[in-house]
Amino acid sequence: MDTIFALATAQGKAGVAVIRISGPQSFELSTILCGELPLDRKMGVRSIRASDGTLLDQALVLLFSEGRSFTGEATVELQLHGSVAVVRAVLAAISDTGLARVAEPGEFTRRALLNERLDLTQVEGLSDLIEAETEVQRREAMRSFDGALRDMIEGLRANLIRAAALLEATIDFADEEVPENVYPEVENLLKDATKTISSEISRSGAAQSVRKGFEVAIVGPPNVGKSTLLNTLAGREAAITSEIAGTTRDIVEVRMDIQGLPVTFLDTAGVRETDDPIEKLGVARAVERAQAAELRVILLERPDADPIMPPCNGDIVVSTKHDIYGVGISSLNGTGLNELLSEISDRLGDLTADIGLISRERDRVALSESYSRLCLVQENLLHMPSELLTAEIYGAVQSLGAVIGRVGVEDVLDEIFASFCLGK
Repeated sequence: MDTIFALATAQGKAGVAVIRISGPQSFELSTILCGELPLDRKMGVRSIRASDGTLLDQALVLLFSEGRSFTGEATVELQLHGSVAVVRAVLAAISDTGLARVAEPGEFTRRALLNERLDLTQVEGLSDLIEAETEVQRREAMRSFDGALRDMIEGLRANLIRAAALLEATIDFADEEVPENVYPEVENLLKDATKTISSEISRSGAAQSVRKGFEVAIVGPPNVGKSTLLNTLAGREAAITSEIAGTTRDIVEVRMDIQGLPVTFLDTAGVRETDDPIEKLGVARAVERAQAAELRVILLERPDADPIMPPCNGDIVVSTKHDIYGVGISSLNGTGLNELLSEISDRLGDLTADIGLISRERDRVALSESYSRLCLVQENLLHMPSELLTAEIYGAVQSLGAVIGRVGVEDVLDEIFASFCLGK
């Protein structure tokens, strides 16, 4: 396998820059650069030199022997002064040795997966952790990276393999009396598994929303103050405001952190009847996105006005003319906006009160396939031949294995690692 290297910290000037080298020739390459290496997992100060002996930097060098690193391979980390010129020179010196190539995005983590240092759920958790923008996203990513989903899946697989083994015992004793009735235990194992899987599937929607972010649609008639509210919340001119009705025709999105929750506010076109074909298209898109959003803030021009669309359970309906009617909010002077944000946070918080571990559609589909097979077994436990029952159970086990990367992993690796940065 090739030895790879990359800058593991961000591009640009910094106090410290870390270059990571991983693969079978890591130690040989590093010896060329800095002479005698420190002991395994012991940090030492070394002079980094180019092939002609030019001093490039004084760096901290840290070694990890095979089996004791993130990738599972022999690895060296060079902690340099974070100068752009220093980093560029050291990367060039590494390349000049001819012993390593530049890593592809996510290649260090891919090697950790292939060397069984991480399973697929942990890789996905690491990807989510890198992308996390809010505290809730960080917390949920850490659950997956720490192995919570893997542990649940492994527990399910162990119990289902036990159930299949019990049924296989009835096949072995097909011509004799089975030593004991295995069906009650099999039934309990299946019942527990389907209950756990069903719970995870039902809670996957909230988990996916946390990972991707919640959408909150601001809807109402033209000139009710939707764009002004969005701009005030964002603290910048994200949307064009005008007294001319129908100014907003496309959807303007602003992403914010609301008390640790990732929220994308959607400024939508004013909903009204119109003969303008472009505005009509904007209204249709507004209604479609609003209906798909997790929460809608429906604005009224007067407190006694009818909402432009029927509120769903949990939607917030508020008047925008506090300066005139003394109730509701005012985007111009900020009245009621803190209370509105708190209410939005509370409503979305209710959705995250019981977040599941499944935050990707691929995993939800795998659990659904497993659930369907197990339900079939439960319904036919006393009527279907044991051979067919065990085949269905093993099919369910295989579907669960796809979640943690036991099977079908190659189909999803490229998609997962596409989001990784170079050096990770």
